[in-house]
Amino acid sequence: MIWISLLLSYLIGAIPFGLIVTKGWKKVDVRRYGSGNIGFTNVLRVAGPIPGFITLALDILKAYISARFVSRLAGDVPYLTAACGVAAIVGHNWTVYLKFKGGKGIATTIGAFLALDPTLTLLGLGVWAVTVGLTRYVSLGSILFVCSLPVWVAIFGSVEGWSNRYTYMIVAAGVIAIMGLVRHISNIKRLINGTERKLGERVQTS
Repeated sequence: MIWISLLLSYLIGAIPFGLIVTKGWKKVDVRRYGSGNIGFTNVLRVAGPIPGFITLALDILKAYISARFVSRLAGDVPYLTAACGVAAIVGHNWTVYLKFKGGKGIATTIGAFLALDPTLTLLGLGVWAVTVGLTRYVSLGSILFVCSLPVWVAIFGSVEGWSNRYTYMIVAAGVIAIMGLVRHISNIKRLINGTERKLGERVQTS
């Protein structure tokens, strides 16, 4: 049942809600515009705030469901909440439904970590909010968000007393941070070149 839980989490995480929502809302393929990404930020730029936030909510929810509930199918396996959360993020980033091309995993990371530890998630989102507020670069905020998660886990684990729970979380957070950096390589290049789009910039689709 452990492998079934992981596979199901991957398949749920792989559902490309950004593509589904934009096709249903605006009759466009979000992959053909902007960054070509199927996640919240590009949907927001291409289709507007309502489909953008619908996509955000659904992407968060699919990872939360995977980590919080699908992980329970195998019974009480301590590490499976973290593992199923990571599996959902992998599914989103490399979705089988789109020939293993997907998003960047930020919304799904929020969902997975909400199931693991809401407090650490909020602290990470605080890093995101401050960064985006100061720079208007969502990508930079997203990069610092995922990179901050292992740091927050280490800090809280040290303060509260290290346990297996923190071991599972820091492994998951480390994997998530690496995936986040890999998926943002193109954004990092644009940030360095000064060509990265800022929050609020729209993309013309006609």
